[in-house]
Formats: sequence, structure tokens, C-alpha cells
Amino acid sequence: MGSPEQSSSIALPPHAQLIQMATAGWVSRITYAAARLGLADHLAEGPRTAEELAGPLIVHTPSLYRLMRTLASLGILTERGDRRFALTQLGEALKTGAPGSARASLLTIASPWLNSSFDEIIYSIQTGETGFEKANGMPLFDYLAQHPDEASLFSGTMIGIHGEEPPAVAEAYDFSVFGTVVDVGGATGNLLSAILSRYPALRGILFDRPHVVTDAPALLAARGVEDRVTIEAGTFFEKVPAGGDAYILSHIIHDWNEEQCLTILGHVLRAMRPDGCLLLVEMVLPAGDVPHFGKLLDIVMLVLPGGQERTEEEYRILFGKAGFRLTRVVPTDSAVSVIEGVLI
Repeated sequence: MGSPEQSSSIALPPHAQLIQMATAGWVSRITYAAARLGLADHLAEGPRTAEELAGPLIVHTPSLYRLMRTLASLGILTERGDRRFALTQLGEALKTGAPGSARASLLTIASPWLNSSFDEIIYSIQTGETGFEKANGMPLFDYLAQHPDEASLFSGTMIGIHGEEPPAVAEAYDFSVFGTVVDVGGATGNLLSAILSRYPALRGILFDRPHVVTDAPALLAARGVEDRVTIEAGTFFEKVPAGGDAYILSHIIHDWNEEQCLTILGHVLRAMRPDGCLLLVEMVLPAGDVPHFGKLLDIVMLVLPGGQERTEEEYRILFGKAGFRLTRVVPTDSAVSVIEGVLI
């Protein structure tokens, strides 16, 4: 790892930059260990030593001290002169239930079940098939359906990664022209609740698989919009609720291969009113060498669910195959855009 005076990778020679990229996996596993142990929760009431925490955490005291010392070097903890450790502002965000869902995100992104998929990244590149299914014996979303604890963490991770997007989408796009919005694959209703909060006359239908919408009532109630939302359980590979003015699919289409995307969009097309509107919330990849988180996420889509991120032109082509015409791309103050389409 670079010393503090080498904090900017731009200042490092090319070989050192590449090596620094490789060590990112170490940091991921170290922070995962802190999240799995619930270390931030045990430090919530004040500084403690490794000796004081080792018993409750059922760990080896010297090894715990070394972990905490490393976390302090990463800015998550701070070590005092008496070998007592306290949470920093960064560490506070690692507590269970802290805004931003960092703990859930770490427990998902750095988990053994997910990382085993990336052990098969060469297989994915060689074949175009998912490393997840090769490593775990089933597709990602089937796995989550059978593992409710991981599914709940996965939902929290989506809030953690995409948490700033819902208010940005609600602000950037004018939903006032609609009466009812159907959030297809809307999970716990994070995006839908942000839109309804901004547009008090709007009603919503939240549609996702039964095990996914389990946590939705609590979130919708906490946001004060539960009386304007109807929750329907089902799979978009079979149908979607009919009669909406607009159909939102947020980070849905990027999860699936083209054939599956056309199946999903076909169900939307049949459910939609003739004057209805299709709204995809996705990262639209810029051309060329422009850095963008979506380009990294594109490889995640290859390895995990088997989907892909797309450029505007690639979305235009996909829309045409599905019976829609892409009308515009509305940028937001986040990494995503709203890709608008109407029936051809």
C-alpha cells in the first residue's frame, strides 16, 4: 500500500498503480470482517480496547488488535494512546442501521458467496456465461430467493449503492403528468416512495417477487406513502400489473440478457395503455475512455446476473426490438439517467 505522501495514484509509476489496484481486494475483505463482527456496534457507546471486545466477539485478542489497528489506518477507527479504539465519522457509518446501508453493502459485496463468482471471471469472459451460476450452482436471483437473509442484505445493498438516485430521479423527471406509476421490480419501494413523496397527487403500484416485497410495507410506512401504494407480488417474466400511466424499471434491464429483456419489455408493452410511458432508470455509458462507474458495473453484470450496461444507442436498438421508440434520455444529479420510451 502507498504511504500517505503517495495517496494520489496519479503520482505513482504505472507498475505501482497496477499493484495498488490489486490490493483493493485486501481492503474489501478487511472491512467485511469489521462488518461481519459488528465491530462498529460494539464501539457505539465509546472507546474500547481489543481486550475488552475479544470476549463478546469470541475472537483472538492480539488478532483483533491488529484488525482494529489496520481499520484505524483506513480511517474507520482511531487509536488512542491507551490502545483504546473509537469510531471515526467513517466508522459511525458502519453501524447497523446507519444511513446509507454501508454495513449491508459490505456484507454483500465482500461476501464469500458473491466473491466466489469473481473467482470465475475468466470463465465469464471466455463463455459469456455467469461466474455466479458456475460457482453457486444456480442463477443469482434464484439463490437470493432461497437465502432470505442474503436477500435482505442485497436489498439494503441496492439502497446503499443507489441511495442517492431516487431523489435525483424524482427531481429531474416530471411525474406530474401521470396518475399511476407502476414500479416494476421495485423491491422495497425506495424509488417509488421518493417519487410519491415529491408528487402528492400520484399513486403507485409496487411489483416484485413475494420474498422481495416483504420489507416494503415498513419502508413505505416510514416514508408516509403507504396509503398511496398497492403492493402486488409476481414475476415480470410472467406478467406486470396493467393500467399504469408510466412503467418504471430501475436497474432491471441491466440484470438480464437481451432475450430476457425483450420478454420483460414485452409484458410491459402488453400491460401499458396506448398513451403510456416506459421509463428505465439506468446508467447510460459514455463513449470512449470517459471514466464511469457503469463501466465497472458492466463487468459485475457479466459475472453475476448475466446482464449488461448500455450506451444510449444500444438502448435505442433494444427499445426498437421490443416495440418502443426511445424519445429522450433525461440526466439526473446522480450516475443514472431516465431513459424514456413510448409505443411505436
